[in-house]
Amino acid sequence: MQGASLHQLLPTEAIALGLRAAGWCDAVRAAGDLLVTTGVSTADYVTQMRRTVEEYGPYIVIAPGLALAHARPSPSVLRTGLSWAGLAWPVTFGHPSNDPVDLVIGLAATDHDGHSAALSQLARMLARQENRESLRAAACAARVRALITEYEEGTR
Repeated sequence: MQGASLHQLLPTEAIALGLRAAGWCDAVRAAGDLLVTTGVSTADYVTQMRRTVEEYGPYIVIAPGLALAHARPSPSVLRTGLSWAGLAWPVTFGHPSNDPVDLVIGLAATDHDGHSAALSQLARMLARQENRESLRAAACAARVRALITEYEEGTR
């Protein structure tokens, strides 16, 4: 995973926009289901993601409106990858300052190094407010991918 780019980790099929979620559990499940659909993880990993929030609380809400749903590396992760679940309406996770959430990024990594590398790449991209705003405004999965590619190529 060490050299994998965000573009490689996040195929178009792992991006969904306008998803409906009744609450944080549905939102995490939506991000997890995209990981399963793209062959990144098994359904058991989705359960682990949900349990992580139940056990540790809303620490996965890492910025206003943004949650990074993940669990520890496990045999349920088939390969390192990401998913992008844009919500039609924001949901509350219980975070004191970053709720409500309208974007849940799913992360599954086969090991801790992959986990850290993917998080680092993602954090650098999302650190810039203009990147977050452009990505949130994207009307389709292809546009999300194009923005990520532009960022990685240094043209954004």
